[in-house]
Amino acid sequence: MKRRSNASGFTLIELVIVVAIVAILTAIAVPAYNDQVRKSRRADGKAVALQMVQGLERWHTVNNTYAGYAETMSSPSGDPDPHYEITASDLTVTTYTVTAEPQNGQTEDKCGTMTVDQTGAKTPTGGDLDDCW
Repeated sequence: MKRRSNASGFTLIELVIVVAIVAILTAIAVPAYNDQVRKSRRADGKAVALQMVQGLERWHTVNNTYAGYAETMSSPSGDPDPHYEITASDLTVTTYTVTAEPQNGQTEDKCGTMTVDQTGAKTPTGGDLDDCW
C-alpha cells in the first residue's frame, strides 16, 4: 500500500483554530457595532428633542406661554418602530420639559431617558452628561 506524501488541504486542527479566531473577533466586533448603532440613534433622538425645543420657543414667542403646545414626536420621524418617543410636559407660562424616552432596542442605551428644560439644562437618567448630551 502506498502512502501519499503530497497531501493537500487543511487539517481539522487548522480549521478549528480558524473558527475559534473568527468567533473571538465576532465576540468583540458585534457589541462594539451595537454600541455605535445606539449612539447614532441617540444622536437622532437628541436632534428631534431639540427640534421640539425650537417649536416650543416659537410657540412661546407667538403666544407668550408654553401652555397649549401639543405635539408628540418620534425618532426617526414617522417610523412605525421608533427609537425615541419625544414629549413635552410641565407646560406653563414660563416652563417646559422635553423628554426623549427610549423605545424598542434603544432601551438598552446607557443614557436612558433624556430631558431638557426651558433653561437648557440637559439631564440623562443614566450615564454621564457629557457622554449622553
